Amino acid sequence: MSPGSAAGAWPAPRSHRSLDASVRVPGSKSETNRALLLAALANGPSRLRGALVSRDSDLMRAALAQFGVEVDTSEETWTITPPATLTVPKQPIDCGLAGTVMRFIPPLAALTGGTVVVTGDEEAFARPMAPVLQGLRQLGCEIDSDHLPLTLTAPDELGGPRVEIDSSASSQFISALLLCAPRFPHGIEVVHTGEQMPSIPPIEMSVEMLRERGVEASRSGERRWQVLPGPVQARDSVVEPDLTGASVFVAAAALAGGEVTIADWPSETTQSGALLLGVLDQMGVEHELSSDGLVVRAGAPLRAATIDLRNAADLTPVVAAMAVFAEGTTTITGVAHIRGHETDRLAALATEFSRMGVDITETDDGLRIEGCGPDGTGLTGGEFRTYADHRMAHAGALAGLVVDDVVLDDVTCTSKTMPTFPTLWRDLVGDQA
Repeated sequence: MSPGSAAGAWPAPRSHRSLDASVRVPGSKSETNRALLLAALANGPSRLRGALVSRDSDLMRAALAQFGVEVDTSEETWTITPPATLTVPKQPIDCGLAGTVMRFIPPLAALTGGTVVVTGDEEAFARPMAPVLQGLRQLGCEIDSDHLPLTLTAPDELGGPRVEIDSSASSQFISALLLCAPRFPHGIEVVHTGEQMPSIPPIEMSVEMLRERGVEASRSGERRWQVLPGPVQARDSVVEPDLTGASVFVAAAALAGGEVTIADWPSETTQSGALLLGVLDQMGVEHELSSDGLVVRAGAPLRAATIDLRNAADLTPVVAAMAVFAEGTTTITGVAHIRGHETDRLAALATEFSRMGVDITETDDGLRIEGCGPDGTGLTGGEFRTYADHRMAHAGALAGLVVDDVVLDDVTCTSKTMPTFPTLWRDLVGDQA
């Protein structure tokens, strides 16, 4: 793990009174990058409204452009025009630290019949990649590494359809293969071989988005997914708000008290971030869906709980921050695999909250946190390192609502999925000096 840059140091705003705010968060990163990829494979131009503008989506757009895809962002609604035939990129593709880009691009490269080099940020070299690459090898690709940077050489025709991979570390391995499979000559049948199941909601999102574009895609068993070959219909679509990104604003109400509304929260969704509502129930936070969105009201101290985040692991930093200010011992389970996310999130959370004075320990598959109560009794501020991880920045910002003098070492990492985060956060807290 490497700490962030001091150039982005940011004093986290302290809250001294209850909140009263409405927040409109940007579009879902997961949905935006899936929609861009599917539009690149479609049989005509697609239009995308509400797409996320962030480093992750910028990297996806730049990567697709190297395959000959035109993405016109000059209007609020983007237009994506696929080429008649995907071109072989002449330069290495930069995936940055974006999991969706580094996992989704190799299957697209497998469709070119050529050789493609894929790289990214140095921190990305440690992120798990092997299962999706093993799946592509089973289809006939030659790949010189099990992590970034890598060189992939596609066969003249991909084999298949059956591949067997262990996707325990990330559901993105399965989604990556499914999303490109309509263009594989035999489609694909992906069988998960690991003992622990991956997070299912993101895979459901991939399957649903394929179906919306006329593709025959299904989950045909607990561990088996299938996509038949065929055209991907061009489609005009609207991206939902990023519910995982919204979770930090929801948690703010739980910590500072008052009422926060998340505009346009969908009543039905495949986003795993929606599982936050169950966490709110466990911890005693009042919430309801209204015509305006999700309304969160908090006042009573947070209750400690045992929380299984297996299907919503990206919520772990925000839930951990809530647990710090709960009464009692909270245990977060099912998230061992986030040790391989942007950073080792379990170690990072344990390290940074311990530095503040929290009794927090890693378990085999999560964290155990002794709550300090709503006032954070005994906790001290100081530098909160983000490790170039946007979710760690969210955890630090939440701690800063309650504890004096918390300073994030680098808030610029939030540009990965929410470049407007510092402004949205200050608007939420308001002038409470």
